[in-house]
Amino acid sequence: MEPFLFNAVRWLTRDQRGNIGVDKSLKNLHSLLLDHGLNCCLESHLTSDMSVYCCGAYSDQDAKKIQEFVAEGGGLLIGGQSWWWASQNTGNSALAGFPGNIILNTFGLSILPRTLSPGCFPVLPEEIRNYHFRRALSKFQALMNHKGGNLEKKDLVRLGVEAAGFLQIPAHGVPAYMSLHRLLRKMLRQAGLPAVSKKNPVSSNSCEAAILHLATELAHSGTDCSQLAQDLGCQICSSNLHPSEHPITVEINATNSGNSDAWMSTGLYLLEGHSAEVSLSEVAASANLKVQIGCHTDDLSKARKLCRAPVVTYQCCMDRTQRSVSCLWGGLLYIVVPKGCQLGPVSVTIRKAVPAPYYKLGKTSLEEWKSCIQDNVGPWGELATDNIILTVPTESLKALEDPEPLLQFWDEMMQAIARLASQPFPFQRPERIVADVQISAGWMHSGYPIMCHLESVQELISLTAMKSEGLWGPIHELGHNQQRHGWEFPPHTTEATCNLWSVYVHETVLGIPRARAHPALKPEEREKRIKDHLQKGAPLCDWNVWTALETYLQVLSTNSERWC
Repeated sequence: MEPFLFNAVRWLTRDQRGNIGVDKSLKNLHSLLLDHGLNCCLESHLTSDMSVYCCGAYSDQDAKKIQEFVAEGGGLLIGGQSWWWASQNTGNSALAGFPGNIILNTFGLSILPRTLSPGCFPVLPEEIRNYHFRRALSKFQALMNHKGGNLEKKDLVRLGVEAAGFLQIPAHGVPAYMSLHRLLRKMLRQAGLPAVSKKNPVSSNSCEAAILHLATELAHSGTDCSQLAQDLGCQICSSNLHPSEHPITVEINATNSGNSDAWMSTGLYLLEGHSAEVSLSEVAASANLKVQIGCHTDDLSKARKLCRAPVVTYQCCMDRTQRSVSCLWGGLLYIVVPKGCQLGPVSVTIRKAVPAPYYKLGKTSLEEWKSCIQDNVGPWGELATDNIILTVPTESLKALEDPEPLLQFWDEMMQAIARLASQPFPFQRPERIVADVQISAGWMHSGYPIMCHLESVQELISLTAMKSEGLWGPIHELGHNQQRHGWEFPPHTTEATCNLWSVYVHETVLGIPRARAHPALKPEEREKRIKDHLQKGAPLCDWNVWTALETYLQVLSTNSERWC
């Protein structure tokens, strides 16, 4: 790295006679340059006698001054990573808000919030070196206009992702960026949105996939995509709904004592392509609250085929008392409360949204439920307790006459989950399970929220099926959410100890013995697995999933099969 840094600074100096300034935060770089014979000095800021300035990317205090310095011919060496900033500023684009990018964006450069594993990297192949965003975009435009254009499939994938990233960079005041925004808007108006669904998926390396990427980010960048949304409306079930002009005020709990952000449901749905107006008090506007549209948070950019757009949710900071929010794809509306927030009850007023089915155990009456589940409601609804929230299509909820028995049973299972995890009950933050037409990994996966396919909806909301057949998958994922690094042996137990919750809940709440709860736990299967493992010499590399789980089950068996 030393030769690279030295050569970079030497190249920047060229024949210039001014001073080389190094920011005081980069003392090691200053020493390195001195050791290589370059005359440089430590400075707290950019000065007029410098010809080269070296600084970190973690402050934008002198952004305007640095931009003018470079425009007048000065040399700039700037470096840093933006992934940590992105992790601490969810809902904000690192391309737009990271301090280093505020400096660099006007130069046509940005630092991405990504990482690489350390190592030696070969020189990129010629076909990758020859790829250029603007050239690829020009070829894509020719394809859209049916004027030929030869763009390889792998370049189409890259173009969609890079164009979406580019659109996160603020275009205001940068003529070249504004021109490109106009070009992209024109292309999308001409092409229209592809009709993508489970019955009509599109390949991730297709023009249609690239359009989905572009349309999503254009909408987020402030482009009015209402015309595109009108084309979209005829493809989906909410096309006959109309937003309410009357303000709806909801009260959310803005106290979050947990260790992570919490979504607070509003019971409202924003229609695709529309904007909602959100208002709250000045005190709430200073509490780092966010508005989130949509709950289907899985990013499908790496999927081979798409049954929906790759990104269909959007977050923005509620740092003012009034804000207009929109999302091309629509979605349930949430207020995101940051960890540690202690505001208590907060009133939020929302205009131009539609009601969505929402049932809260202990609060919603049966009459209120029957009323809200009638026609003219959003396409997604939620069933909630203080410990679990289920998000499923409205069509699946219409057959649920009374959610109370179902949710009471869910709370019994959640209490068992908390008991085995030695966690407080009720949960500090309710777990969430969201059904989606497509998810990023597996049949289900853990997280906040837990994601599952639409095919699993009945497993979540049918009390009869739960009691007779069990629900191994959802409890398995809830078990993942309870795992803690202190007592795990990764990677061996990652997919093993989570099953302890499945066994526990089935045996203590559902009354289903482990042998019937999952085929892998039949006595003959367990015995065969133990024998095979021992015959191999009990190698550690094979101690995982069911074999590792067996260890824990055997420990339990020494305690007369009692769960303690």
